[in-house]
Amino acid sequence: MSHANTETKINGHVAPGFEGVRDVFAAQFESGAEVGASFAIYKDGDYLVDLWAGHADKAKTKAWARDTLPNVWSTTKAVTALCFALLVERGQLSYDDKVVKYWPEFGAHGKDQLTIGQVLSHQAGLSTLREPISTEDLYDSEGLAARMAAAEPLWEPGTRSGYHAITFAYPAAELVRRVSGKTLGQFFREEIAEPWKIDFHIGLPESEEDRVAEMLAAVNGSALDPANMTDLQKLTFSNPAPSETLPNERAWRAAEIGSANGRGSASALAKLFGNVAKGGTAEGVSLFSAKSLDALTKEQIFNEDLVLGLPGSWGAGVLRNLGGLLYGPNEPSYGHSGWGGSFAMSDPVEGIGISYVMNQMGPDLAADPRAMALLAASYEALG
Repeated sequence: MSHANTETKINGHVAPGFEGVRDVFAAQFESGAEVGASFAIYKDGDYLVDLWAGHADKAKTKAWARDTLPNVWSTTKAVTALCFALLVERGQLSYDDKVVKYWPEFGAHGKDQLTIGQVLSHQAGLSTLREPISTEDLYDSEGLAARMAAAEPLWEPGTRSGYHAITFAYPAAELVRRVSGKTLGQFFREEIAEPWKIDFHIGLPESEEDRVAEMLAAVNGSALDPANMTDLQKLTFSNPAPSETLPNERAWRAAEIGSANGRGSASALAKLFGNVAKGGTAEGVSLFSAKSLDALTKEQIFNEDLVLGLPGSWGAGVLRNLGGLLYGPNEPSYGHSGWGGSFAMSDPVEGIGISYVMNQMGPDLAADPRAMALLAASYEALG
């Protein structure tokens, strides 16, 4: 890696004792691992860490601002999961409800016994479809949901998880629409983002286009080796296979894809999950009780995931921090990470939300070294 830019200006602030987090953040720019990024830790209505630096574009002509909006890929799933937690809180659905209660057509080909909790934990057998899914199909939420409802599952529903990297969005959005009468992006905006003042978007309004970060493909990205993959993995990863730079197209940003196209800053996501970590009341508005957060994070399935090939414990749309391997040392923490490195998490033990977002995607499927280094420094500072 070249050290062409040895002095990247680090913006923002850290609370006393958190200087080590800033040092790690700065080192990642100096090593050439970052182009633009932000990192934040939120607790009790304030930021312990709120940092941003670098550039929002490949040409490095546009400075990264505190409110720059990168695509956070699957970190979006944790935000979608909170929309369901809010519907559960309000008694509008339960994770134990069968999907067919709200969406009878979904029961085709033996999917009639699937619960909402099972669908949110990747157990529907619909990690992809047997027939091709085009990029354009991803922008037609209701159309793709209808195809998934009619589809024959790829494994016996409710028996195993198989990560629905992109397809997670469509049954989720359809259920939110049928239960609330709102699209997923609208529901999140009106019911969570506006009351809590969270600058995160599932479906980006044209008015926010000037804040977008250009996403940059991983350097030395290792292509998935089909020789080491199961037929299910090959099919899932290739159908569809969005490019790392697809978010640089307006059509992608305009769509509402609750699995993969959320846009927001680390400060926005840390605030959202910090509010949740402290019991679900913020800005004078109570959205979540301990009971509904317990339901969100309760284990739906623990197994070796059929698509990821990794062991994991799923809540209702969030990854549980089993063994303290993913999201710091505290086992009750949970969250989600995105392709290329971003993550958002909630730690109810410390009462904090933490998030990292960036535009230079990393090559790792999980455990991005930049994210892990920032987490390690954060918990060292938390003591």
